[in-house]
Amino acid sequence: MPVSPPTQDSGHTTGRPSTHRRRWLAAAAAGAVGLSVRPGFVRAAVDPASVAEPKRTKAGRYLMAADVPAFIQAQGGAGRVLFLDLRTRAEAMYVGMATGIDALVPFVEHQELMTDWDAQRGIYRLEPLQDFVPEANRRLAQKGLAKTDPVILICRSGDRSSRGANRLADDGYTQVWSVVDGFEGDMGTDGRRSVNGWKNAGLPWSYKLERDRMYFQR
Repeated sequence: MPVSPPTQDSGHTTGRPSTHRRRWLAAAAAGAVGLSVRPGFVRAAVDPASVAEPKRTKAGRYLMAADVPAFIQAQGGAGRVLFLDLRTRAEAMYVGMATGIDALVPFVEHQELMTDWDAQRGIYRLEPLQDFVPEANRRLAQKGLAKTDPVILICRSGDRSSRGANRLADDGYTQVWSVVDGFEGDMGTDGRRSVNGWKNAGLPWSYKLERDRMYFQR
């Protein structure tokens, strides 16, 4: 029986699917019809030497956003992988979230009243979320996985996910993968994030959020 691919909110994609979109659909279809994929098999999608210093991790495990769906399928499906979004709650609300994310676990967050300004970055000040590792651990246990199972981290463009990967590695996680181009992608010469990333790859995402996947301070 034919399998309908996940849809996006209207206006996000039009016309013929991109190459990356077709790759995602092929991976999803393979899982739907039960094609055999050797567990643990992963194509070396990113050369660690090519990763910019701010995006590097201790473990050196990297993925491009376009390769995430196939990677998940290669591990045995979504039930075998923890996929976390490390952006702020505001980003999730106003920029949208990737389809397939297990939970939003912010690595940093804005101050409650946003009273301080980060002059160097030109944004309201962000502060480390002390609950990051405990919340990741809670989400891991909720899914019935162990710290030896694959974990994928995605943020806006790969900086926070690299730092989050190091924090989790320090806590005993052994297979943490950072999405180097993130959800929005790197900045182009036009001052827009139009180079790469989940959105630009034509992968499914939505502004519609599910409460049980969101972060709430505990």
